[in-house]
Amino acid sequence: MSGPTLEVRNLRTHFFTRAGIVKAVDGVSFTVGRGKVLGLVGESGSGKTVTGFSIIGLVDPPGRVVEGEILYQGRNLATISEEEMRHLRGNRIAMIFQDPMMTLNPVLRVDTQMIETVLAHEKVSKDEARQRARDALGMVGIPSPDERLKSYPHQFSGGMRQRVAIAIALLHRPELIIADEPTTALDVTIQGQILAEVQKLAANTGTSLIWITHDLSVVAGLADDIAVMYAGRVVEDGPVSEVLDRPLHPYTHGLIGSVPSRNKRGEPLRQIPGMTPSLLKLPAGCAFRTRCPRADDACLAEQPLRELRPGRQARCIHPHLDEVPA
Repeated sequence: MSGPTLEVRNLRTHFFTRAGIVKAVDGVSFTVGRGKVLGLVGESGSGKTVTGFSIIGLVDPPGRVVEGEILYQGRNLATISEEEMRHLRGNRIAMIFQDPMMTLNPVLRVDTQMIETVLAHEKVSKDEARQRARDALGMVGIPSPDERLKSYPHQFSGGMRQRVAIAIALLHRPELIIADEPTTALDVTIQGQILAEVQKLAANTGTSLIWITHDLSVVAGLADDIAVMYAGRVVEDGPVSEVLDRPLHPYTHGLIGSVPSRNKRGEPLRQIPGMTPSLLKLPAGCAFRTRCPRADDACLAEQPLRELRPGRQARCIHPHLDEVPA
């Protein structure tokens, strides 16, 4: 396979509510190469999760994709039928949800759910499907997988349920995995184990990942590239090491500066002032200008995402070209 696994071009997903149109995703573009990990980061409400749902075709009314292309291996997912999408979803494209109960059926045993997942997409024996389910549970660190296969979801802790959901996503060795903050509820040891497994999966099988998170430390150790979202738009993207070491957009600069480890002992924690604006009433021009220390009248004009350094793009007229976060 040549070319990127996924290319998103000018994606717009809007929700048509009684209060008005919520532009949850508003002109988002990015590319995920084969075997690469893209970190999609931003505050709550920035549009990260809706971007993931749009890619895999899980946006429910009153929301819908109104514009843009979602090119999976050159095939536009925005225009294919629901039947074609069902064939890809869970098979070649998988999603790991933040809440594992969006994946698990509470009234079915884990082995029933995992075996049915295998048989839904492949013609293999039930014994082979069970063995694959067992191996997947072992891969995510669940002890005594043979016994745990016979359990119901309510017999697992929250963290264990999330590991089962991750195992289900890995069953078919998909070509693209969209992970929506899947390790947030897990302890640090298991989180590290799962991050190591998905990195190995990407390196060994060419699986591409979109890792949706607000945790910059996870992105720093996992991702190859990063796209920073704010108010439904990508405000900066580029290689993860360059973006985190020398951020261009004031929002990215503020996010990195807010990490507790960057604050000196005894001093107040630095934070970005103000609140994320309502997507129903975004300010004119740059959506971040009401919180930005660099904002002036020039920011009243809408800025495109433009290349400011080789391989680095930012949506800002006053970028941090020569500064490094303290």
